[in-house]
Amino acid sequence: MNRAPVPSPTPSQADLDTLSLQLGRPVRDVVEIPSRCICGNPLVAATSPRLSNGIPFPTTFYLTHPTLTGAVSRLEAAGVMVEMTERLSQDAHLAEQYRQAHEKYLEERERIRKKAGVDPVWEIEGITAGGMPNRVKCLHVLAGHALAAGPGINPLGDQTLDMISPEWTPDTCTCETAWDHSAEVPAKDLSRHVRRLEEREAS
Repeated sequence: MNRAPVPSPTPSQADLDTLSLQLGRPVRDVVEIPSRCICGNPLVAATSPRLSNGIPFPTTFYLTHPTLTGAVSRLEAAGVMVEMTERLSQDAHLAEQYRQAHEKYLEERERIRKKAGVDPVWEIEGITAGGMPNRVKCLHVLAGHALAAGPGINPLGDQTLDMISPEWTPDTCTCETAWDHSAEVPAKDLSRHVRRLEEREAS
């Protein structure tokens, strides 16, 4: 497949609709599309650190593409996170690279926050996602960061992408079959974050 022209990182309405179809729910507070498929569809969404409903959201780089999320979920089920966490305790150089990835994540979150025009989110100050900087608890976060930041920033994110290469690489497009392009764009947000907010407001 030919590469599409590189679009603006600012999401279009078509991008937002695609993200909603990929996720199966209305997408929330997306500020940028930091990584795209070779065809132009989103792979990762950069989300405001405070959602418009007031909830703090530490996962700045959110992996959205169903091919990637499925492949990464299979790695998690196979116990890769435990193995990576053990390596962090044994490899000082890897641990330092991972700590630096944590710092880069915080820097990018601050940039996204300012672009979104929201006040500092003190509830998640100094906290990234995915277990950084000391452990690994979500490969989806690390893969999303690696795609958004590019190679060489998040070592365990890069390794996650290497491990799913039999199913997806940057030169692979699986968009045609990865989600239902003919489906109606979801309008009802059933995510756990929204359910918790509704429960609090109803109590």
